[in-house]
Amino acid sequence: MYIVPMHFLYTFSLRLYFAALWIASFFNPKAKAWVQGRKGWKKELAGKIRKIREDASQSNAIDVASLHDENHDIVWFHCASLGEFEQGRPIIEELLSRFPRYKIIVSFFSPSGYAIRKNYKYASAVVYLPLDTPANARFWVQTVKPKMAFFIKYEYWFNFLIALKEQDIPVVFASATFREDQMFFQWYGGWFRSQLESIYWFFVQNESSGKQIQSLGFENVTITGDTRFDRVSATAATVEDFPLVKKFCGDHKVIMGGSTWAEDEAVMIPLIREAGDTIRFILATHDVSEHRIRSLESSLGMPSVRYSSLNEENALSTNILIIDTIGVLSQLYQYASLAFIGGAFGSGLHNILEAVVFGVPVFFGPKHAKFWEAEALMRKGGAFMVKDPEEFTKIALRLFTDVKEFERTANICFDFIEENRGASFQIMEGAYKLLR
Repeated sequence: MYIVPMHFLYTFSLRLYFAALWIASFFNPKAKAWVQGRKGWKKELAGKIRKIREDASQSNAIDVASLHDENHDIVWFHCASLGEFEQGRPIIEELLSRFPRYKIIVSFFSPSGYAIRKNYKYASAVVYLPLDTPANARFWVQTVKPKMAFFIKYEYWFNFLIALKEQDIPVVFASATFREDQMFFQWYGGWFRSQLESIYWFFVQNESSGKQIQSLGFENVTITGDTRFDRVSATAATVEDFPLVKKFCGDHKVIMGGSTWAEDEAVMIPLIREAGDTIRFILATHDVSEHRIRSLESSLGMPSVRYSSLNEENALSTNILIIDTIGVLSQLYQYASLAFIGGAFGSGLHNILEAVVFGVPVFFGPKHAKFWEAEALMRKGGAFMVKDPEEFTKIALRLFTDVKEFERTANICFDFIEENRGASFQIMEGAYKLLR
């Protein structure tokens, strides 16, 4: 009996995925952005690489002869979306601080990540990653000719890995995580496991991930921690001031909802209504579309002000501030006393570290098992899982009432960040001999 090769099934499934996205693009804005963003990608990629070469030759930063035949001084970072980019960003900046001659190309799978970071100042080019077919992967690798490639967290695109291996280009996985429910650990995972043999090194986030990948026989593994700790530390060190938000908060206790969904807000709203003038609330929804903001305003049933409309007068006239723009959330946590981080009543928890770095104890829903940092901080006492409004209200008010307990919890958060910094440095130490 003929057995269809797994490589064929993998590539065929991706083609079906693209077909489904193409159909969805006629009525789904996100699918439309995904499809349109990749139109003419070959011409765009070739043009951006040509410009990097021309700029380098003019500055004499690169031996021009080497640009056309051998791996040159471009390092490729691939990120699924914005969250993965934030994990890769400290590595990029650590790399450039040591090796300023390198040019960075960043690729995204998600339109949202690309849209927000397409002008990232430390990248010579920011592009979409095309569909992972053998032809696309070969064109990409032969055009870019990177010195090496960093894949962030769990972006396993196997045709790209094959193309990189064919060109003897080393690949490292940074801030990687492994769980027993991944394909590599399943009965059908033989082909997928074999593709990991082309990886130069795995820099994993935690001991659990290290044990998982080592259980497959891989020894090229280093437990470095999570680079997000470095990223949020850098954000906190260079935080901007927001005078109107500061005026809104005044001397009040402030509870902030970060990247919240309707299910998260439903847990917060009873306390918002009960608190009156004693607590200020800042709500930053995961989706800042007009429809979503209006839905939140309606569910509150109370006066609120949008960030885009905040001024000297209304900053003092309401207890609720709704953030209706992107790009400021991580810095606004500086004004919070407590934070409710969204997503853990649905598909997954958003970044808790952006709040924790400011010494802000965090709350979240029950679906957080895949996020080791949430589990670890809960065990230490700096984070709280809540299932309903009553539980959230009880713990939040207890922390506001007991000053010593609040300070103890906040210090746990500060210490948690400090204990876990340094992953970017360790990754660059491990990759040093490939880049020097």
